[in-house]
Amino acid sequence: MRVGVYFCNCGTNIAGKINPEQVKAQLRDMPEVDYFETCGFLCSEDGKRFLAEDIRSKEPDRVVIAACSPRDHEANFMRVLENAGLNPYLFQMANIREQVAWVTTDPERALSKGVSAIRSAIARVRLHEPLEKQKLDIVPDVLVIGAGPAGLKAALALAAADRRVVLVEKDPVIGGKPVRYEELFPAMECAPCMLEPLMGDVFHGEHADRVELLTQTEVVEVTGYYGNFIVKLRQQSRHVDPVQCIGCGECVAACPASAPNEFNCGMSERKGIDFPFAGALPYAPYLDHQTCTRKNRGDECRLCKDACPLGPDIIDLDAGELVKERNVGAIVVATGSGLYDCSALPNLGYGRLPDVYTSYEFERILSSTGPTGGELVTKEGKLPGSVAIIHCVGSLNETHRPYCSGVCCQYAFKFDHLLRSRFPDIRITHLYRQLVLPGKDGTSLYREAVTSHAVDLIRYENISDISLYSCNSGNGGTIISTGQQNKLNADLVILCTAMIAAPGADTLAEVLDVSRDRWGFFEELHGRLDAAQSKLKGVYLAGTCQAPMDIQQAMQQGMAAAGYVLAGLVPGRKLEIEPITAAVQTDRCGGCRVCVAVCPYKATGFDEESRKSAVNPVLCHGCGTCVAACPAGAMEGHHFTSAEITAELEEALG
Repeated sequence: MRVGVYFCNCGTNIAGKINPEQVKAQLRDMPEVDYFETCGFLCSEDGKRFLAEDIRSKEPDRVVIAACSPRDHEANFMRVLENAGLNPYLFQMANIREQVAWVTTDPERALSKGVSAIRSAIARVRLHEPLEKQKLDIVPDVLVIGAGPAGLKAALALAAADRRVVLVEKDPVIGGKPVRYEELFPAMECAPCMLEPLMGDVFHGEHADRVELLTQTEVVEVTGYYGNFIVKLRQQSRHVDPVQCIGCGECVAACPASAPNEFNCGMSERKGIDFPFAGALPYAPYLDHQTCTRKNRGDECRLCKDACPLGPDIIDLDAGELVKERNVGAIVVATGSGLYDCSALPNLGYGRLPDVYTSYEFERILSSTGPTGGELVTKEGKLPGSVAIIHCVGSLNETHRPYCSGVCCQYAFKFDHLLRSRFPDIRITHLYRQLVLPGKDGTSLYREAVTSHAVDLIRYENISDISLYSCNSGNGGTIISTGQQNKLNADLVILCTAMIAAPGADTLAEVLDVSRDRWGFFEELHGRLDAAQSKLKGVYLAGTCQAPMDIQQAMQQGMAAAGYVLAGLVPGRKLEIEPITAAVQTDRCGGCRVCVAVCPYKATGFDEESRKSAVNPVLCHGCGTCVAACPAGAMEGHHFTSAEITAELEEALG
C-alpha cells in the first residue's frame, strides 16, 4: 500500500516550530510511506491545485495531510481528493498546528509530538475503506402541525417557495391563542387584525392552492425518514361544509342544546352547533359531539340541518371521522403551549374565590369576542375599583416551574394599560418576584405604569407567601396577604401563569419519536446553534412547543424551520447521505436492543422478523454511542472502526 504524506508549512505557523525535513527523516522506517511532500499553504488555491495535480500524477492508495484542525479544512481537502480521482475517505488529517506547534514551546518536543501524530494518522489510514455517499429520492412536500402564528408563518413561507404544505390543526379554528386576544404588547396592536393577513392568505392568498388546511385533525402515525415520511392523519368531521357555508348562523339559532364554551374557558355557553367565537376562521360553525343531542343521546334532532337556508347538503349529521395519509419530506411541529394549572397553588384561591382569573381567562373577558363582549364587571355585577395582578404564578419556583416564561411581565403591564384606559379611577397593584422586560420596546408599558399614581408594585420572595381569602364585609372582593404584614383589598385578581408544554405534547412526541426536555417541551438539537431542529432529522420545531417565547420569536422560528426545509429538500435534487454512519454486523448481533435505547437520534431500530438491530443511515449522525454501548461488539462505525482507532492509538503510544 502506497501512502502519500503532505506537510503544510502554514507559513511559519507550523514550519517555524517543526522542521519538515526532520519529520521526513523519521518516517523512513514506515514502508507504507511512498513519498513526502511539503507545501507553503495547502489550503490556498495554489496549494489545492498542487495537491490535486500531485495526487493525479503519483496515484497514491492513501493520503495523509499534516496541517491544521480538521474543522478548518478537512472538507476542502476531501473535495480536492475527489476531484483528483481518489476516494475522499481514503485520507486522514494530522493536526500539528493547534495541537502541536501552537501549544508546544520546545522545538524538540514539538518535533516528537508532530511525528507521533503523523505516524498515528499513517497507521490509521492504512485501514480506511472507500466509502460512497448514498443518494435518495426525496419528497419536497411538508407537514406543519399547528396553525398558530409560528405554524402559519412556516406554512406560507414554504408555499411561497412552491412547496405543497399539509397544515394540520387539532382545533376547529386557526390562529392559535393570540387570535383570541384583544391587543398585544408592546404596541397594543389588535391581535386578530395583525394575524388576519396570515390567516386570510391560507384561505385565499396567492399561494393558497399549495396549502391543504385540515382542522380538527391529529397526527396518529408517522413512518419513514427524512425526505420520505408517511403520515397518517385522523380528522374529526365538522359536519358543516366550510366552503359552501356562508356563516349566517341560522343553524346555531335553531339548535336546542348548549354547554359551556371551552373557547371562552367555560365562562359562556355555546350551542351544540356553533361558532367557537365571533370572527373565528374558518368562518363556519362546527358540531360538537359532546353537546349535540343527536350525537350524545341518540335522538333524531335535525333542527340545524332543516334551518340551513342553503339546503340539506351543507350540514351532514351522519359524517364520520376520516383517516388520511400524506407523503411528506419534512415535518414542522408548531403546536404551541399550555398554561400552568393554578389549582396547584391553592393559596391563590383559583376556583375557590370569585373574581380570581388566569391571564388567559382575563384576555377572553377583555376581548370583544369573549364571554362578556369586552365588558369588565365583577361577579356581583360591579365595576372593579381595584385590581391585583400576581406575576410569576408557577414560574421561578423549584416546586412548580423553575424557568421564566419571559412574556408574563409584559402582558401584565398590558393589562395595567388597558385597565387604566377603561377605568381612570382604578387602583392596580402588581405583586412580582422578578421583572423581566427584554427587547427594545419591552419597558415601554412598564415605564408608563410606574409613573402612574394609581399603580403600586410589591415584590414578594415566594409565591407561597401570598394568600387570598374572601372579604367578610358582604361587599365582595378579595383580601391578599403578602406574608410581610401587608394586606390589600382587590375587587379582581389576575394570575399570570407559567407557560408550559401543550396538552398532548407527550402523545405527539411518541408518535413522531422525538424527545422532550425535562419540562415537557419538544427538545431542540442544540439550544443555541440549532433551536429550530429536533433531534430527529427532518422534524423541525417552531414557536412555544419548544420553549416559552413571544409572538415575534415564534414567527422567526417558524421562518427558521422553513429555511431548514427549503435548504435541505430541493425539488429535483437527491438527498445525499453521509456514509460515516453506524452499521450492524448481523452475525454478531444478539438482539438485546441496547443500541435502540441509547441512540439519541432514533436512527437504530429492531427488525422483529430477523430479531436483529438495524441502522437507518438517513437518521444516523455517526456519533458512535451505539458502537460503544453494544455488549457484543456488533455495531461498527464506518470510518471510525475499532481497528482504525486501535491502530492509531497503538502507534501514538509506541
